[in-house]
Amino acid sequence: MAKAKIIKSGTKEAAEKKPRKIQWHPAFGAALEMEFVKDKDRLSFEREHNLNRKPLLIDCLIIKKEKNAVIENEIGKFFKQHNIIEYKSEKDALSIDVVSKVQGYAHLYKAYGGSVNEIKFDDISATLIRESKPEALFKYFTENEYKVSNPYNGIYYIENGLKIPTQIIVGRELKRENHIWLNLLSDNVTKQEMARAIEYSRDTKNPKERNLIDAILDVSAEVNSKVVEELKRGDESMSHALMEIMKPEIDAAINAAVGTAVDAAVLKERNEAKKKIKETAEHAIRTAVKSLRRFNASDSDIKKALMEDYGLSEQEALSYLE
Repeated sequence: MAKAKIIKSGTKEAAEKKPRKIQWHPAFGAALEMEFVKDKDRLSFEREHNLNRKPLLIDCLIIKKEKNAVIENEIGKFFKQHNIIEYKSEKDALSIDVVSKVQGYAHLYKAYGGSVNEIKFDDISATLIRESKPEALFKYFTENEYKVSNPYNGIYYIENGLKIPTQIIVGRELKRENHIWLNLLSDNVTKQEMARAIEYSRDTKNPKERNLIDAILDVSAEVNSKVVEELKRGDESMSHALMEIMKPEIDAAINAAVGTAVDAAVLKERNEAKKKIKETAEHAIRTAVKSLRRFNASDSDIKKALMEDYGLSEQEALSYLE
């Protein structure tokens, strides 16, 4: 699960109270990968696309689709072989200028293909996603005689006026049951939806899917903190579920430390290697505790989870809560 990063300014207390900037784009990329998990063998994802001539870099998601592949997801039905995806959070504007910028991204993407006209205009699409409908943009479309169709709930095709075929996704209008992962990035997630996502992450055997879901949950829990708090109060097992989600990350950090420490042991005293392992394990567990607190887990439940999941004594568990 992604870690909160506190930017220190002034006193430590002030820094801890300063709200962190929500990392929307990593969570959005994870949500889209989970949206298309059934089509994962026909799609590939690029979080950034280097245009080969630095410093040109397209700062948006690229989804490549196999030629002639049929995508089940409603959003993916619009996709061509090369798809430029731009996500805007609730606080970001989605205007005709943003649409033009994404059109520009698509033109640059085509222009820097491997050879002349290797990527054809007919093989590129653009998708812009925002939780609420950009009313001013749709007013602009109407006033300037753009043709807009609405084939599915929350999905709008701009059918003329743009060189690159473009669809606009309004998250709030999507059918919730069809787009559970994108819905988790909204601020109106229900307790049932949040619990289902946490359980899915706990139960999945696929490490990549689990990491994707954890990235989504990290943002979702922050923008739906009241829901998480209500869920926590109503379910005593929630701390254990959250701890299990965190466990692979903690174990990976400890295992990495063991490898480093073994190398260090060849050159230095074994006691230093053991100390390094202990310090890294403690840091990983403290990071997990911070994340659980962001999920509004109580100290008593965190203590219990640490004791049961990591075999700590009560005194050892309490030391991580200080």
